Order: sequence, then C-alpha cells, then structure tokens
Amino acid sequence: LFMGLRGFGSDNFSGVLPEVFKALEESAFGHQHSYGEDKYTEKAIEDFKQIFGDDIDVYFVYNGTGANILSLSAFTHSYNAIICAETAHINVDECGAIEKQTGSKLLTVPTFDGKLSLGLIHNHMHGFDDQHHAQPKIISLTQCTELGTVYTHDELKEICDFAHAHDMYVHMDGARLANAVAYLGCTPASITKEVGIDVLSFGGTKNGMMFGEAVVFFNTTMSKEVKYIRKQLMQLHSKSRFIAAQFSAVLKDNLWLKSAAHANAMAQKLANAAEQIPSVSITQKVEANEIFAIIPREKITKLQNECFFYVWDEDAAEVRWVCSFDTTENDVIEFANLLRQELC
Repeated sequence: LFMGLRGFGSDNFSGVLPEVFKALEESAFGHQHSYGEDKYTEKAIEDFKQIFGDDIDVYFVYNGTGANILSLSAFTHSYNAIICAETAHINVDECGAIEKQTGSKLLTVPTFDGKLSLGLIHNHMHGFDDQHHAQPKIISLTQCTELGTVYTHDELKEICDFAHAHDMYVHMDGARLANAVAYLGCTPASITKEVGIDVLSFGGTKNGMMFGEAVVFFNTTMSKEVKYIRKQLMQLHSKSRFIAAQFSAVLKDNLWLKSAAHANAMAQKLANAAEQIPSVSITQKVEANEIFAIIPREKITKLQNECFFYVWDEDAAEVRWVCSFDTTENDVIEFANLLRQELC
C-alpha cells in the first residue's frame, strides 16, 4: 500500500510512545516469574488501583477482541443475549468472535450517533423467562463510540441503573476510553465504576502501547473464575510483564490522558479546517479523535493514494479520519491543504 502523507486511517496505525519502548527495554532484562507472577504485573495492578480503587480485579490480555470476549464471558451463558449498538466493534469488527466464544446472541440496535439510550434498549427488553427466547443479560456500551461520540456521566448512569434494576449487567468497551476521559475532563472512575459499569475493557494499543489491553472488573463477584476463562481463550501471556510494564508506563503521570488529549485536539483542528470546505460535510460531533465526513465520491481514491484513510459508508461516500497520539500539527495542516487542493 502506497502512502504519501502520513495517514489518518486508524489509531492502530500509530507507533509506540517512547516511554513504552523504554519500559519494554527495562523489563526485558533478567528473569521474572511467568503468567502474571512477576513484579511488573503486580506494579501495574497497583497502578490501576490508584485510578479505580482497591476493590477491583485486573486481568491483562493481548488485544481488544480478547478483552471484550473475556469481559462478556464472565457474565453470560450460551443462552443469554448481549444488547449493543449496531455499529459496536463486537458486532462489526470482531468476525463473530463474541457469539462464537460466549455462545450468546448479539441483539443490535440501530443508532444515529453510536450511542444507546433507554428508548433504544427497550426494543430488546422482552422474552424474559421464555425458554424459546435468548435471555438478555448484559448491555455493551462503547466509550468512545465507533462514531467518535462520547457518553456523559448521566447517560451512563441511567443505563446502568436500568440494567441493574432488570437483573442485568453493563460492559464498557473502552478501547478509546482515554479519549473520552480527556474530552469530558473527568476522572476515569466517574464514568466507569461510579456510574455502575460492571466490567471494563481498558484500551492500551490505540493510545501508544505496542500491544496489550486490560480487563477491569468493578463487579468482582463475577470475576472469580476469570483466570480459567482467560487461559481457555488463549489470552494469558506467559511473559505478562511485557504487557504490564507498558501499562505502568502509560499510566504514570497521566501520560495516557495527555496522549489522548493531544489526539483529540488534532482531530478538532482537522475538523475545523475541513468544515470550511464547501464540499465536505461533517456527519458526527467531533468529541474525541475521530472525524466522519461526506466528501465527493469521485475524489476519495485519489485522496487515499496521497494520505490513506478508510471509507466508512460506501453508499453515502462517508469517510473516517482518525488522529493519534503522534499526529502532528504539520500532519493536519498538510492533509487540510490536500483537501482544499482537491475538493475546492
């Protein structure tokens, strides 16, 4: 794939924070116990407890799909159902992994902005205690959503309260949680633990780590057997220290939030420039590090050849531009100039 200017395809395209590289290098020397019985894993778990409190359980995994499967497996049986937005990563981009590994049915909800609401969730709140019907058991929310929008504290609490009142749980896919926290200017706990989220997939890879995610259980009554599930899912890293050391590096001095805030700022800068072009229509609120826009269809391929990005909706000629921790102002300026050159 040829790329001219540095692209805006995904925050998975970005490199690795220098602090993460240093942490990996430092943890590479000497011997440590394996499978999480090492000082780096112990330290990283303590780092998470500094953010969320002592009453949590933390499990490190390789990737986001693994984090979501592990999270949802702890709360469901094969006869259960998981309610999620139609655009959710677990529905669109995980190759049916959730349904295969948990056995549970995904009940999807069409949304305009990627966010679930009680009104939308109500569409699937039926069939309880009916042996012919998959039993809804958990609601999966994505923060930030796949459309770059952000749930507020009150929106999350309303959904969590509703779920718990109906003997259900709430999972948060937080692959871009850092971007949401940076946007809201809140504490991480205020939009997770404090609103009633039961389990969180805590993203690392999209925010400067080389690999690795964390699963954080706030409802620890449901995590007692998770270590066995993680092993069966092939998500138990024998040299766990190399995931843990990265997390300690990004959590130190709020580096994870500073990096996310930078990505958000670059996205806002690009959106501000793009919306000045008459043939560009921004389709979603730019609340994090993603921009969704409709542009002239005939220009897409040429622009992609100069600066790669993905088409989000081919029928609508809607594209997605994603900024990362290492997106520079010069990257934004050059791409904005390219847009003006080709679209004006």
